[in-house]
Amino acid sequence: MDKLTVSVSPHIHYKINTSRIMLDVLIALIPAFITSVIVFGARAAVVTCVCVISCILCEWGFEKITKRENTIGDYSACITGVLLAFNLPVTIPIWQAVFGSAVAIILVKQLFGGLGKNFANPAITARIVMFLAFSVSMTNWYSPYESTSLWVYPIDGVAGATPLALMNSGNTDSLPSIMQMFLGVRGGSLGETGNLALLIGGIYLMIRKVITWHAPVSFIVVVFGLSALIGQDPVYHLFAGGLFLGAIFMATDYVTTPYTNFGRLIFGIGAGLLTVLFRVYSSYPEGVSFAILLMNILTPYINRFTETRPLGRVK
Repeated sequence: MDKLTVSVSPHIHYKINTSRIMLDVLIALIPAFITSVIVFGARAAVVTCVCVISCILCEWGFEKITKRENTIGDYSACITGVLLAFNLPVTIPIWQAVFGSAVAIILVKQLFGGLGKNFANPAITARIVMFLAFSVSMTNWYSPYESTSLWVYPIDGVAGATPLALMNSGNTDSLPSIMQMFLGVRGGSLGETGNLALLIGGIYLMIRKVITWHAPVSFIVVVFGLSALIGQDPVYHLFAGGLFLGAIFMATDYVTTPYTNFGRLIFGIGAGLLTVLFRVYSSYPEGVSFAILLMNILTPYINRFTETRPLGRVK
């Protein structure tokens, strides 16, 4: 008994760590990145690289100044950079992309203590801040689907509204086809257009057991069902906005979403309801970002409501 070691949990260790999970997420984002470059041209790669490099430098610099342990090796800053870029139009000025990266890493992540302590998704929050601060450049969409070619570069595209904006204005004659929207040939942010590519990435993450189906599936099903219930075209609501990007890669964030399966279902249902309400009844045609941010705020309460209580625990 003298050699008995007493320590706090966890007592069971698994070989998968944070960097391995983040690397899997980066791999899952590759198809969407390739699609964005094919559809929007080389500037899509430039914007993505700028956001990733800016996020890494902001994290490294902040931790250097505050004398914290360096964490850029866990790839979380890379994920934030890619997701932020995927939420921006291809025409975004480079300096604004850098500003958004600083907001995501410094204001949303590091000032709250770093990875694991931020209350909201950094990329989502940065996008909303940029939308409020730079409303003109953040809504300067490119519409490659108006070209006669299927896979086009920006020189062949024209400036225009997103499919959701066209639906809200009643201009349904100018909408791209369902197939064009599914493949990503439509106006919108860099990474939200390629629904097929995002779906491939989501399947990869589920196979790797990085994410579960609860939040993404409930999110998507509620948007489809509710939009049909109120007389909207449910298929267009699936593919016209950033639903797949938000549901697969942001509503599954380990830090800012519930850690129980029941909680993830609640999160997905709530985000789906809010998304449709914002899309249909607000002045802003897209609602995924705002819906996820609001559900991020509710996550601690969802966790408290759905957490498993040990047998015999006294309140």
